[in-house]
Amino acid sequence: MTTSKESENPESRFSVVLVSAAKLPGVRINREAYLRKALARYCSEDDILRAIEETPAAAGIPLEVLDKAANDSIGYETTKASALSAAAGIPGFMALPATVPADVAQYFGHMLRIAQKLAYLYSWPDLFSGDSDDLDDATKGVFTLFLGVMFGTQSANAAVGKVAGAMSKQVAKKLPQKALTQGVVYPIVKKVAGYLGVQMTKQTFAKTVSKAIPVVGAVLSGGLTLATYLPMAKRLKKHLSSLELTKPTHRVVQAEFVEVDDSLAEE
Repeated sequence: MTTSKESENPESRFSVVLVSAAKLPGVRINREAYLRKALARYCSEDDILRAIEETPAAAGIPLEVLDKAANDSIGYETTKASALSAAAGIPGFMALPATVPADVAQYFGHMLRIAQKLAYLYSWPDLFSGDSDDLDDATKGVFTLFLGVMFGTQSANAAVGKVAGAMSKQVAKKLPQKALTQGVVYPIVKKVAGYLGVQMTKQTFAKTVSKAIPVVGAVLSGGLTLATYLPMAKRLKKHLSSLELTKPTHRVVQAEFVEVDDSLAEE
């Protein structure tokens, strides 16, 4: 009975897909390797090394350069996501039970990939803890908020801004665990997760319809991914690039994060 109720809970459905997508091969982005590759065309070796050791903002890399690197990554990930979505649409109606859940997880996996890339360019810390591919609660919360921004939820925009603002003041190399898991922005994380669970169900239905006819379904599915993924990635890019973390006003130091006061949670 409990399992059945959880499966009907949008927040729980989203959480299951988020965790599953994060565990897919290739979803986790190595921050150091990515920054080195993304900035190689635009920055000196010294700037790249400092961006890796601290942040791109602390390295003094201009926002316009970061925007160019971000656009490169968005273009790459959009093309890849659309191609794989189209390929998953080829089997047709008889394969729907197998392909639709996998395609949805794959789609969210690509959303997590671009979210990580944009976060690292715009001076967020490494989002995964150590060598584990498992999501801790703080990372799960941040990804939920990032995806909320991509889906256009204003509460997610505000919460991401609060977390980024607190991090820019504390200049620490880790996420604010307490704020994301107990108070401050945690209620917003739960609200956004519920909203995304509802949107995910709608998206699953849309993909089911698009894949009902072989070949044609492949074209429709790939087109659907292109039409949704690209603007959502650009929405996250626009928001992250506008935050205080992108401004080189502080140098990042090795420090424990001092939790922000709960008053920051007030809208």
